[in-house]
Parts: sequence; structure tokens; C-alpha cells
Amino acid sequence: MVHIEARDITLTYQTPSGAVPAVHGVSFGIETSEFLCIVGPSGCGKSTLLNIMAGFLTPTGGEIRIGGAPVRGYGMDRGVVFQDFAQLFPWRTALGNVAFGLEMKGLPKAERDAIALEQLRLVKLENFARSYPHHLSGGMQQRVAIARALAYNPAVLLMDEPFAALDALTRDEMQRLLAEVWRTTRKTVIYVTHNVAEAVFLADRVLVMTPHPGTVKTEVPIRLVRPRDPLSVEFLDYQKQLLHLLGQEQRT
Repeated sequence: MVHIEARDITLTYQTPSGAVPAVHGVSFGIETSEFLCIVGPSGCGKSTLLNIMAGFLTPTGGEIRIGGAPVRGYGMDRGVVFQDFAQLFPWRTALGNVAFGLEMKGLPKAERDAIALEQLRLVKLENFARSYPHHLSGGMQQRVAIARALAYNPAVLLMDEPFAALDALTRDEMQRLLAEVWRTTRKTVIYVTHNVAEAVFLADRVLVMTPHPGTVKTEVPIRLVRPRDPLSVEFLDYQKQLLHLLGQEQRT
């Protein structure tokens, strides 16, 4: 069943130097509980597309439909996780950050704290519920951000290179954690990344984009059993395929 539809999405920025097309004619569908990764070179409009799906940007053409309904701005049916650690409120504890969306929904404190603690348990941070962001490592802060995005039970999780600023070992750990969280929650996930190994590790399907303006070049289904072995021949073959598609685009 199609959960999200992007229908001929186009967005053009108006600048003092004239119109700058960011994405043009982008169309694709996402099934319920599917994990879709979007890859492409810098400037291909990956983050722009994610922000349109989040409702933060309005396309100049086309539309996004979630569950058959057109997106008209941001809604509580979508949780968003960014790359920047500053997305957390520094004056709130981990528990307070995760409970924020529930507070905005008007849930009683005892109920929202119980839900927030359960989400922190899901990302293995229940022992740090009373810690403030500056007491947490980068990876731990991103786990809090994921827990916060999940706490108010959105149908869709939108993630914009959330692990890009982490060191390699922490990034690998976070990828494994996210795969585990996804298997537990079965959310529909749209995940933007520059890292093709990350895309192969996480995705059911990878959307490859081309730049200037951003369009869809092709889609690559990842038919590997989970959990995935990054050192397997099959994994490396998918990685080579994506690198070839991206490298071929960069040479044109």
C-alpha cells in the first residue's frame, strides 16, 4: 500500500540573480513501513525534497500526499531528525526534550514522562533521562533526537543526514541502532545521506538523484536479508552499483 506519493515535485528559488531550480519533476512512491534512502551529489536537492515532505517548504509545482491527503505545511504525522546537534533544547533534560512534542499535544506530565522514558529505553538511553544535552556525546544526542521524533508516534520519520557529523565508529553504532529501532517500530522512513554504504545497510530501496536541478536518475531495490553484513560480497556489489551510478553522473 502506497503511504507517501511525490507527484511531479518542482521547486524554484527566487534569488537576486534570478530563478534557481532546486528540484524538477520528481515523482516516486513509498510503501507503508518502507525504509527509503535518497542519495546524490551535493546540490541535487536531497534536503530540499525532505523539507518539502516535512512541510517546511512549499513546492512551486506538484504535491506530496501522505495517506492520500495532500501535505499543507508541517503536521504531527511526521517526525524530523536533522544533522545538527543543536536541534535539542539545551535547557531541557533528555527526558524533557523527548517529552516536548507530547507536551505540545497537551498530555498530562505523568503520561508524557512515561512515554518519553519508554522512547529513551528504545534508543538505550533510559539511564541518561535526567542528563542535559551538553552532558551527552554527539551520538547520544542524536539518539535523544530520534526518541523525540518517535515519542508522539508519527507515521513517518524524515531524517536528513543525522549521523554525518559523527565519527566512523559512532556512526556505525548509530546505523545498527536505527535499523533495530525501525524493525521494532515499523515506521515509514525517508533518509537522506551522502554515504552509499549507509544507504545499502539501512534501505529497502535507494533513490539516486542527479543535480542542477535535482531529478530522479533511478531507483535501486536492496534485496539483502537483515541484519546486513557490510563485508559480504552482495553488500559490496550494491555499494559498487550505487557508486557507479553516482560517479557516472558526476562525469557527465
